[in-house]
Amino acid sequence: MDTPRMGVPEQLAEKMTMAEQHEYLRATFSRRNMIRGGAVTIGAVAGGAFVPGVAQAAAPAQRTSAPASAEKADGALVAPFGRHLAFGNDPRTEMTVSWQVPVAVSRPYIRIGAHPWDLSRKIEAEVRTLHTPAGVGASGDHTQYYLHAKLTHLRPGRTYYYGVGHAGFDPAAPHLLGTLGTFTTAPSHAEPFTFTAFGDEGVGYHGLANDALLLAQNPAFHLHAGDIAYADPAGQGKTADTGFDSRIWDQFLAQTETVAKQVPWMPAYGNHDMEAWYSPNGYGGEEARWTLPDNGPDKANLPGVYSFVHGNTAIISLDANDISFEIPANLGISGGTQTKWLETQLKKYRASKDVDFVVVFFHHCAYCTSTAHASEGGVRQEWVPLFEKYTVDLVINGHNHQYERTDVIKNNAVTKKLPIGGTAYPETDGVVYVTAGAAGRSLYAFTAPQSYEGHENEVESVASFINLKDGRQNETVAWSRVRYLDYSFLRVDVTPAPKGRLATLKVRGIAETGEEVDHFTVARRAK
Repeated sequence: MDTPRMGVPEQLAEKMTMAEQHEYLRATFSRRNMIRGGAVTIGAVAGGAFVPGVAQAAAPAQRTSAPASAEKADGALVAPFGRHLAFGNDPRTEMTVSWQVPVAVSRPYIRIGAHPWDLSRKIEAEVRTLHTPAGVGASGDHTQYYLHAKLTHLRPGRTYYYGVGHAGFDPAAPHLLGTLGTFTTAPSHAEPFTFTAFGDEGVGYHGLANDALLLAQNPAFHLHAGDIAYADPAGQGKTADTGFDSRIWDQFLAQTETVAKQVPWMPAYGNHDMEAWYSPNGYGGEEARWTLPDNGPDKANLPGVYSFVHGNTAIISLDANDISFEIPANLGISGGTQTKWLETQLKKYRASKDVDFVVVFFHHCAYCTSTAHASEGGVRQEWVPLFEKYTVDLVINGHNHQYERTDVIKNNAVTKKLPIGGTAYPETDGVVYVTAGAAGRSLYAFTAPQSYEGHENEVESVASFINLKDGRQNETVAWSRVRYLDYSFLRVDVTPAPKGRLATLKVRGIAETGEEVDHFTVARRAK
């Protein structure tokens, strides 16, 4: 006899919010015990010297616990995997190292030092377990063990060596030195650097190929614009979604480890990242896997909203699920606090004497002509006016699985054509939007011919649509400048300048083959 699938009956799910569905499941399946996260244990590191840190309480987050009877394995037979880094609130002095173990282990920790031969400092790691009962989508009964060590009081612009381990597995042992990783903190002052970005990766050959190219760019950090692993292939943010498999995350974190163990991997959350089985906001699973800056809006229920500054550039991560008309599972979840927080951040960074550029990234597209999702009206309604008011320098999106870049836009119209190789001046011209959603998942399509570097095919207008509250509305647009339909990612080279001179962002679209498919410059007078 078939085992019934755990989930909200379809006829009920259609009428219920995500929170209501979550409460339904809690009442129906008593083995689903939700617990509050505990304290994060941190160690402080300063150059080659280590200063004891103070344990800080983690932001309360609901997690699904493993069965109480779970036994811990012989640590000598268990190797960590899936290492990934993330900046703290201050990238100059804070870094979190996260990883996985396939089974429960005793006393997990991180070793860290200024040299690979000096890893004497051991810092206890926080363990977050995520239990997925059999019957949730396609998952078997599966428990994942995520470990996190938050490091503070680091020195700016320094490279550190680290190894992760547990009782029975010591990364400082001679035969395990090959497992060591490194990271570099942000500099204390403005200097040239590179960062990369894409969205919609998933698990597979193309994601792996793009990861290999990312590493070759030597980026200071990487932005992932949502739809990270695709453990939930439906992407509607409902417990009725079928096909969910939590084990995809194990494959994803193993796939990205080559890059993410040494390049801070900074994600925003997309519609496929709302996993409704773990918490009312859909992000309980993400909170187990990631430790991101916690400087986002208070009480917004959006852990993927945060900001950080690297050199002369401020980066803002937003959660467009909060304002999406197309996929409304989390529509309005922040009660407007995310948009208020965004304006506060934009105003702060534009007033800062140390920040020249402001880059915003999130999942759903403000401007795109894909035949799949095209443009999101919620973004144009809520955030585009703020991007224009505070002259945001670059907006990066995913969601549509292709590369597309706009001309310079203001008031929903082209203010300046931006050909390949051209320069935009946001202070006077407007904003440039890039869809970089071709990291690895199956590709979408355009209605207009492709047009990219070396294969330019200019058209006067493109037929498309926008997702509004009442459904799709067709539109004909003139702002689609570059369209490339193959796997790719974004590289951005940041070059500071003396006060009053032009600082630049050189933005390049790079194909999975290594071929450059687009390049343009954003220029602004340095403060």
